[in-house]
Amino acid sequence: MEWYRIILIAAYLFILLLLAVYGFHRSHLVWLFFRYKKNQPEPLKMYPADELPRVTVQCPLFNEMYVAERLIDAVAELDYPAECLEIQVLDDSTDETQGICRDKVDELKAKGVNIHYVHRDDRTGYKAGALENGLQKATGELVMVFDADFVPQPDMLHNMVHYFSDDSVGMVQARWGHVNRDYSSLTEVEAMMLDGHFVIEHTARYRSGRFFNFNGTAGMWRKTTISDAGGWQHDTLTEDMDLSYRAQLKGWNFIYLPDVVSPAELPVEMNSFKSQQFRWAKGSIQVARKLLPTILRSDVSRGIKWEAFFHLTNNFAYPLLLLLSLLLVPNLIVRTHHGIRDVLLIDLPLFFGTTLSVVTFYVVSQREIGTPQGVGRLLMRLPLMLAVGIGLCINQTRAVFEALLGRETEFVRTPKHGVSKSDESWTAKKYRAAKTLIPYFELLMAAYFVLAFVVALSGRHYVSLPFLGLFLVGYLYVGALSVYQRR
Repeated sequence: MEWYRIILIAAYLFILLLLAVYGFHRSHLVWLFFRYKKNQPEPLKMYPADELPRVTVQCPLFNEMYVAERLIDAVAELDYPAECLEIQVLDDSTDETQGICRDKVDELKAKGVNIHYVHRDDRTGYKAGALENGLQKATGELVMVFDADFVPQPDMLHNMVHYFSDDSVGMVQARWGHVNRDYSSLTEVEAMMLDGHFVIEHTARYRSGRFFNFNGTAGMWRKTTISDAGGWQHDTLTEDMDLSYRAQLKGWNFIYLPDVVSPAELPVEMNSFKSQQFRWAKGSIQVARKLLPTILRSDVSRGIKWEAFFHLTNNFAYPLLLLLSLLLVPNLIVRTHHGIRDVLLIDLPLFFGTTLSVVTFYVVSQREIGTPQGVGRLLMRLPLMLAVGIGLCINQTRAVFEALLGRETEFVRTPKHGVSKSDESWTAKKYRAAKTLIPYFELLMAAYFVLAFVVALSGRHYVSLPFLGLFLVGYLYVGALSVYQRR
């Protein structure tokens, strides 16, 4: 066999092996989830009604004219003693959102609600800067954060506050729900992705004693924990993850409550979804660069270190996936012998390590929360979810390399349109994600996989066809929907 064929096949299999490692890590999280599933958290004690700690609820906003009023109304309805509750509307907006928020705050103040409007003309630090600025004025012992797209339930504070009766607890995180899960096939896929994170990852990490992160919203902090950990810092795009790891390295305990759910609006536009995923991917790699060496040198357990490594580097899977995409056609051409023995010894184990582990991860998460659409709908959406994950890899690879190269970009918030029902349109709304050339590269990759299909059929690589189909559908769906919707 010629040397170039050996190198090409070896590179392909090596990349697939690395992806399988991350896939097996997901399987490990599922195992941890079941092993520690019964470790239900309980408050050290329940506060008597006259001893409830004072809570400041922070609502950071930037140009959220379609959802700002909904959020403020929901926060004002929180069932908590008025004398123990303070609300801060932290508005950095430059558009009509300012007037909407001011009018709503004035209306609630007239009704006796302890609510304050805080506006900054200078967006230094973006969301982290707004939270830090509000924290300087906050009177609460505890601080609850809600992003603009959330609609908290009235009993949420009562369901979380009692865990702070333990002085070692620094943060309590709730699970995200979805107000518009059934809006479209895209929102269904997004919901499944987030459910996997919140149902399996968070539960497995927390109940097995690993570190997990505050998700930027629907979480409650002890104010002294934030200052002890170094405060809100804005040198990464995921200030929530950054602060979470710094606080836990300081010895603060975090609590995760999967049964306490705060509904939120999912992005209904592909470009907005990609912008959100880009920010999360870039931010996690920035946190890895900033804190992973410190974590690995710390005196925490080996299990915590390994989990932190996989958690913070998980987005490296996207550049690997992109490389795998590019190597698929050359590999199909040079692998003239692709019989059943090769499939059983090489392809099938690696397939189980990548695709099957991911499928198991998401099936278990949906089973745990009970999918309202039923198992049939879940099985129909799983292939699309896998395909979308593949289709995102160009967008996410860019995010990873920008973080590795230290390229600074501003915090770009995800546009929200205030739509929750399938008959409501977002197309006439004002906000849009920024335009990039990425969708055209995604469409080029879709064309590349049409070629891959032709090569696979001519070379009788029939076992590869379902695998190639996921790549083709993923790039085509993500790229075409991006181009179509931004028009």
